[in-house]
Formats: sequence, structure tokens, C-alpha cells
Amino acid sequence: MDAIVNKRKLVDARDLPQPRTLPVADRPSREQALEAVRTLIAWTGDNPDREGLLDTPRRVVDAYGEWFDGYDADPEKELSRVFEDVQGYDDVVMLRDIEVESHCEHHMAPFLGKAYVAYVPTNKVVGISKLARVVEIFSRRLQTQETLTQQIANTITEHLKPAGVAILIDAEHQCMTTRGVHHRHVSTLTTQFTGVFKTDQALQDRFLSFCNRK
Repeated sequence: MDAIVNKRKLVDARDLPQPRTLPVADRPSREQALEAVRTLIAWTGDNPDREGLLDTPRRVVDAYGEWFDGYDADPEKELSRVFEDVQGYDDVVMLRDIEVESHCEHHMAPFLGKAYVAYVPTNKVVGISKLARVVEIFSRRLQTQETLTQQIANTITEHLKPAGVAILIDAEHQCMTTRGVHHRHVSTLTTQFTGVFKTDQALQDRFLSFCNRK
């Protein structure tokens, strides 16, 4: 395994672009959230006291609690347990077709799609379900697809110290399909490559071929 580590330079997460962080706003009470939904219902021109809408604020707040529970989860914790007995394995580890259910931070409209996550281990691996969990946690926050892609790559790089990471996300944005230009069936692709996936074109092409495999 030492030979593998020496042959392939570990990727340092500090060399990757880092998102700007701002202080977290104080979270309003549940009652304040319920009242905000009632205000939006009235703003649309409907009556929040109408029978069919009486329970809507509760349902919306409960749904938001599920859609955005990524703010209460720690993606780094998911990668804290690793396995070092990999028997010399130094090839690609990849998960395909991970469900992405996120919300655009500009319109708070959903964007839905698939994520493809790969890394080349050096001296440790992580349980494959944890990679899917990292995607899920970051997805369940207000996002842009570009930031989501970068955050996944940075977190895997920082905690697994792999030889390289490759991320591809393919998603349809409802802020584009149900409003504005109303173009349906248009998907957005974002990628991030680090380490050997960035320097080795053949390895990058191999990853992309895995993504396209049916």
C-alpha cells in the first residue's frame, strides 16, 4: 500500500475552491413559519381560512422540515468511519444514479436528477452508503447545482484523502421548466474533477463512460 500512496499524490482539499461562508441566521419559531405560509397564501389571492387551506400551513412547514433537513445533518460525520484494509485496491470506486432532490436557492423551486460520485482510494475507503448520504445531506439545503457539486467533491477530498475525486450531477430545474422560459426536458450537467481524474484524461473518460452506461 505504501507503493500505491507514493505513486499517487493525495489531493489536498485546501487546494480546491472553497465556498464563502456566512453566519447562520437565527431560526424562527414554528408558529412564525406557519404564519409566514398563511401570509403567502393570502398574497396569492386566496383565503388562508378557507376549509381546504386550514391545514396547508402545517403541511408546508412539515414538508420544509423534510426537504431542508440537510441543515441539521453533518456530512463530515458520515465519512468519519473508514476502512484501511483494502488489500491493495487502488482503482475507481463509484456510485451511479444517486437520487438528487434539491431546491434552487434563487426561486426555492425543486431541481431533481442523478449524481455520479467516484474516487480513487489511497489507503482507506468508506462505506458506499455514506457517499450517497453526503449527496443527500448537501442536496437537502438551498443550493445551486454548481455549489452542490463542489461541496460534495470538497468533503470527500478532505476526509478520505483520495488520489482523485470525480463528480457529475445531471438535473432538471423546475425554476426553468415551470416558470420563466418554460423549457421542459432540459437538464443541467455539472462536473468536478480533482487529482488523477483531472490530470489523467483516460481516467476521466472512463468515469464519463461509466456515467453513460445503461
